[in-house]
Amino acid sequence: MTNAAVLFEERASKANRKIAIATLNTEKTLNSLTLEMVDLLYAQLLKWQQDDEISCVFLHGAGPKAFCAGGDVQQLYHSAIEQPGGPCEYAETFFEHEYRLDYLLHTFNKPIICWGHGIVMGGGLGLMAGCSHRVVTERTRIAMPEITIGLFPDVGGSWFLNRMPGRIGLFLGLTAAKTNAADCIYIGMADRFIENAKMAEVLASIEAIDWQGDNSEHSGQITAVLRNFEQQSIAAKPTGNIPAHYDSIQQLTDQNSFYDIVDAIIQQPSEDPWMSAAAAALKHGSPISACSINQTLSSTKHMSLAEVFQYELMLVTNTVRNPEFVEGVRALLIDKDKSPRWQYDSVRTVPSEVLEKLITPPWPVNPLADLKPLA
Repeated sequence: MTNAAVLFEERASKANRKIAIATLNTEKTLNSLTLEMVDLLYAQLLKWQQDDEISCVFLHGAGPKAFCAGGDVQQLYHSAIEQPGGPCEYAETFFEHEYRLDYLLHTFNKPIICWGHGIVMGGGLGLMAGCSHRVVTERTRIAMPEITIGLFPDVGGSWFLNRMPGRIGLFLGLTAAKTNAADCIYIGMADRFIENAKMAEVLASIEAIDWQGDNSEHSGQITAVLRNFEQQSIAAKPTGNIPAHYDSIQQLTDQNSFYDIVDAIIQQPSEDPWMSAAAAALKHGSPISACSINQTLSSTKHMSLAEVFQYELMLVTNTVRNPEFVEGVRALLIDKDKSPRWQYDSVRTVPSEVLEKLITPPWPVNPLADLKPLA
């Protein structure tokens, strides 16, 4: 191992092909993404996409704790406080580059296996969501905790939350509820459950594939390998929380208005630890974020992937310029008093003008206007 923020490796395979491996290598920060890491990944993926010898890419994180805990929020915070209310050069560059990276993953022309072991949050979810073969393990813990820092589930969050069963996406976005491997497969965020101890065997089996045909056929060959290891891992698969709570979540989110949904979740009389934690996160989270999450999911419901990314970049740019984000990060990660002083005391008191400003383009041309729609 080296000190490089991202490690890249190419291993020889059959049929004169190679397997490319990318390792997020900032274990001390739970492999949280920085601008440097995003740029390194983007440049290397472009090279691998154009290299005919590369059959597939394997993406994972260093260490036993996390694939990727999200973006390096403290760096984003320091960028936001440099010029309060105005352009945040580092943060805004980071988000634009991160969105380009994630869009590249969604549109990549070769199979990409994401080994989503441990913590997968925020920017980590953005990476995993775009991969063609998404593996989770017995220690996978996924959440979208953005409401706790005045942000919203971005880098494609609007895309995958809107595609979850029922109104699960809205519930998870509002409550930062934690999900495990079984939940991830149930809601469509992952494809296979495999024990983490089998990762080296999985890689060896992928290297041993006698690659035939085109990228579509290569994808099928990888699926066969992963299916075999999934069948070997059945006994270790945890019990999910979401399937057991699906009906309750549907009832709580089936209200006459968004405000009533928030009330129903917060006021639910539940002794269930998972539901209680979800209610507490919404109760103590940013009212602006809650309203923004609801508005975003409604606005992006019928958008293309490119349009979703463009919309979210506009929203996240405005959000990091808003003092709500700075206050949320301060309370949780800087001063760690866990007592954020939100601008409004409830979702009902958030003015419509505030939400309108969040979705008003801050530049004459969206920096992602050149994204090519999916074929």
